[in-house]
Amino acid sequence: MSRIRTEDAIRASGNRALIGYLPVGFPDLETSVEAAVAIAEAGCTAIELGVPYSDPGMDGPVIQAATQSTLERGFRLEELFEAVAAITARTDVPVLVMTYWNPVLRFGVERFAERLAAAGGAGLITPDLTPENAADWLAAADRHDLDRVFLAAPSSSDARIDRAVAASRGFVYTVSTMGTTGARTDVDDAARALADRIAARADAAGTTALRCVGLGISTAEQVRDVLSYADGAIVGSALVRALGADGVPAVRELAASLAAGTLDDGPAGAAASAPSSTASAGTAPVSPEKGASA
Repeated sequence: MSRIRTEDAIRASGNRALIGYLPVGFPDLETSVEAAVAIAEAGCTAIELGVPYSDPGMDGPVIQAATQSTLERGFRLEELFEAVAAITARTDVPVLVMTYWNPVLRFGVERFAERLAAAGGAGLITPDLTPENAADWLAAADRHDLDRVFLAAPSSSDARIDRAVAASRGFVYTVSTMGTTGARTDVDDAARALADRIAARADAAGTTALRCVGLGISTAEQVRDVLSYADGAIVGSALVRALGADGVPAVRELAASLAAGTLDDGPAGAAASAPSSTASAGTAPVSPEKGASA
């Protein structure tokens, strides 16, 4: 299918986007593709496909365990491009790749960008790459029409936020709390303040910035809360935990329950509005666990 820009998909959602994270190749390549397609069908606005990495500085224990098992079975970076191509052949939901920078450097920045674009990928989220050190990636992304998503954290200075706003295309990844990923019972209050700062800095620069909040979201109620002040909610560990425990049907059901938080009437409208594909999954809805989620 043709590539749809991440920004266009978020705006088409009424700026009420749900972005689901899954590691590529977990628990195996075929299942990871099926899971990604399932969360798209269940209501995710975009897919964040994580590249397994041996030193994941931001990832919490659920994602670390999944990626470690994927590395141990012999994951190859070629599987990423195979997965992206397989997913984008079945859904027009944008597929962003979340990767630490070292694998891209080893593969070759230009070569990576070319392969990702050819597979139908939307772009990269680069948690350990700052805009001031990203000249090669920015140029390659421009040549291949790829999104580039940079992070802003509660500790970011105004100057750092300005650079993230100027360099990002797609959205600014708004980190809700300091530390590693993983679900919390309450999404950090710092997320709202940071989202407001990003909007204010963008306005001061005469532009706009879409803000998607990640780290700590695991329930439809939290999705709905985040969407009261941001343009998207990113969920990871809860989906990874569901996939690892009960497979694709479980991750589909969980994604559908989270998508209920994007509805104008909130999670209460889930039963009437859940995609019909979830009804045929054959499992009861999976309750997000408090120890999970990006």
